[in-house]
Amino acid sequence: MRIVVVGDVLLDVDMLGAAERLSPEAPVPVVSVRDTVERAGGAGLVATLLARDGADVTVLTALGDDPRARTLRALLDERPRHQGDGAIRVLATASHVPTPVKTRVRVADHPMMRIDEGDVATAATPQVTDEMLEALTEADAVVVADYGRGITSDPRLRTALDAVGHRVPLVWDPHPRGSQPVASTSVVTPNAAEAASLTAGSASGSGSVIAAAAEAADALLTRWQVAAVLVTLGGRGALLATEADRTPHIMPALAVSANDTCGAGDRLASALSLALASGLPLADACASAIGAAGRYLSEGGVASLQAPSNTRALGGAAGALRTATATRATGGTVVATGGCFDLLHAGHARTLAAARALGDCLIVCLNSDESVRRLKGAERPIMSEEDRQDLLLALECVDAVIVFGEDTPEAVLRRIRPDIWVKGGDYTADELPETAVIGEWGGRTVTVPYHPGRSTTLLAGALARVG
Repeated sequence: MRIVVVGDVLLDVDMLGAAERLSPEAPVPVVSVRDTVERAGGAGLVATLLARDGADVTVLTALGDDPRARTLRALLDERPRHQGDGAIRVLATASHVPTPVKTRVRVADHPMMRIDEGDVATAATPQVTDEMLEALTEADAVVVADYGRGITSDPRLRTALDAVGHRVPLVWDPHPRGSQPVASTSVVTPNAAEAASLTAGSASGSGSVIAAAAEAADALLTRWQVAAVLVTLGGRGALLATEADRTPHIMPALAVSANDTCGAGDRLASALSLALASGLPLADACASAIGAAGRYLSEGGVASLQAPSNTRALGGAAGALRTATATRATGGTVVATGGCFDLLHAGHARTLAAARALGDCLIVCLNSDESVRRLKGAERPIMSEEDRQDLLLALECVDAVIVFGEDTPEAVLRRIRPDIWVKGGDYTADELPETAVIGEWGGRTVTVPYHPGRSTTLLAGALARVG
């Protein structure tokens, strides 16, 4: 899959540290910086996410000749490659302003403040090159990540984008200071605040968040004459409206606990472009992208990018580890359980609720698709690990999910080190191989009541008889 990302590349810097005292000069925390991580942000983050999904990506952007621009080139062009990653190629025209830098100070995985540098008005519209325009003709899909720095105002680029949008999916992530999407855009993806800013004076903004989003989407469809607008609403999901059907469609999101939502919009736009390029209908593609954004946050957001993409068999590792660490930091009890959870049923729900009641967080260790096939046979699982993960995270009693590829969860248990390991009453602690592992750090294995007559096999058989 060849994806072209058009837009503004920023340098994101994470300063990670601890705050254990107040400054003697003022009542502000003193942050002891323990690590500094640099990464490509904006259109660069979209490209990075697409490459980790296996796409070959070309970035069309404007860069200066300052040290930070050279850092960005190194992060993108020369970033370490892992098995399954796609390639990233950067085609840049000259920028007339300093490279923008967004520095986030994080303490104990919580954002404390952000420092922006180089956020100045563009002196002149960057002029794209013929090579950049030629790259658009080779794309299977295009994502515009507009951060309001002028490149999307170039007339030749806009003409080329409008032409390519008639041939392949074109996803446009807008900015209040950016350019209007071209008319051939497949779907525009503002968040609620951006939609409100973009429609100031056109939409009243009255009523509930959903009503305001619906009014803004309708106004943007009228103004831009694009095919669809998807207004993202954070934990509420998203609202989709199309030119063909102005009726707003609410699309729910995963219930995810995330301290930092940085990059969630970039994850949605990148996943949406891939889903559309693969041939999914718009509504299905939007639902898939919303799910991908939720999983991105549950796995730790931008922090998950530090792990190589070929470790994603342990899906959700960053989020699960963060949940366990945060629970222990407050003196809480970490509870874990595991299984295939193929066709989630009432027995599963009761077991999970009982497990959650034993402590302060519940982490579910979920067998991967390959693991389920080895254990259950070639026709299983019935549902993919992504769908099973989404369903589990939708349950209020589940705090995190981590996917493992082995037949038993001993390796993943050693990573999260739960205080309590829970299984259904159809097992005994002595016959579980996990019991000895849990004992290595003083944890214990317990069982909760088994609910006979409720199983995936029985449910699958019943569905087959009526289906």
